[in-house]
Amino acid sequence: MPSIHLLKDEETSSTVLSSVSVSPGTVWRYIVVSAMLVIAIGTWLVWFSAFIQHNLQEEGVREACQRAMPETADRCFDTVIIQRGGIKR
Repeated sequence: MPSIHLLKDEETSSTVLSSVSVSPGTVWRYIVVSAMLVIAIGTWLVWFSAFIQHNLQEEGVREACQRAMPETADRCFDTVIIQRGGIKR
């Protein structure tokens, strides 16, 4: 059976809390580092979404060419890409 220690009012009121002072320079450093991290993650997310969209559009063109002209699907794909000026939309 565990031993139990009862605290009296004097023991609980004598607790000392210490405060840590933080300089304004440290706070600004955290803000700048956090902002840079948010910008880096946001930039990567924008790039990744554009990459996924590009791949999905390319896949869609390939599938359409495969359905329309199965024997010359690669030539069809190249022609569509050239006519569009690349996959942008």
